[in-house]
Amino acid sequence: MNLCDYDSIRALLDRHGFHFSRSMGQNFLIDPQVPYEIAAASRADRSCGVLEIGPGIGPLTAELAQRAGKVVSVELDRSLLPVLAETMAPYPNVEIISGDVMKLDLTALAEEKFQSLTPIVCANLPYNITTPVLEKLVETPCFQTVTVLIQREVARRLCAPQGSSEGGSFSLFLQYHMETELLFEVPAEKFLPPPKVTSAVIRCVRREKPAVEPEDESFFFRCMRGAFLLRRKTLVNSLAAALREYSKEDIQSAVAACGFSPSVRGEQLTLEDFNKLSRSISAQKR
Repeated sequence: MNLCDYDSIRALLDRHGFHFSRSMGQNFLIDPQVPYEIAAASRADRSCGVLEIGPGIGPLTAELAQRAGKVVSVELDRSLLPVLAETMAPYPNVEIISGDVMKLDLTALAEEKFQSLTPIVCANLPYNITTPVLEKLVETPCFQTVTVLIQREVARRLCAPQGSSEGGSFSLFLQYHMETELLFEVPAEKFLPPPKVTSAVIRCVRREKPAVEPEDESFFFRCMRGAFLLRRKTLVNSLAAALREYSKEDIQSAVAACGFSPSVRGEQLTLEDFNKLSRSISAQKR
């Protein structure tokens, strides 16, 4: 069965009485080249165990199954389970799990399902869960790479150069743990139903160690998130609102000690800048 052919998809869905759910962000790929290229970009091979999130009817799952040692796909919509049982029947190395990926212990799942295989992630993510899912994947250190199809604007932010206006606290958080790369775009007409936006594929590779080495990682991230709390304000004003235990004068002194302009904004700082800044602010209490 061609899982990207429009008529085949319609017949399959009609046969199972399936209806698209807007709340679940369901958009199925209808160009076979796209899942092929996503799977290829993941660099999955027989040594890999692939976690997929939201398989839909399984076009990407099938491509991954032909490359990886095992594929475990987590599907929230129970009405898709009988569809997947049919479409994935030719692939004995595919296991479908019914559930919410945000509620699963992914470390335990990888240990149980992948055993000696290298755990990686490859998925066409629903737009409405992109950030929380990526955060959870980053915080699950067993996953060595994450290759996902997401909204283009989000992809650009996540892969934006540090210190650019496109980035934000989450893009810096991601780049602290992983090297990110925007690979290619996927236009809306490649989906059924077509979304209102263009999509893009990014690949994230876990760093052997974080991009910088802060004295206090928790405080480092507090400073980084605080710098974007009031994004249109200066770094000093935003941090003064976020770090209530420090006076504005303390923060001004710390910013000056780092050699930053009093008018600098959080978006202009790199991870190394935030490392320097968090140390400088901490020193104000010593």
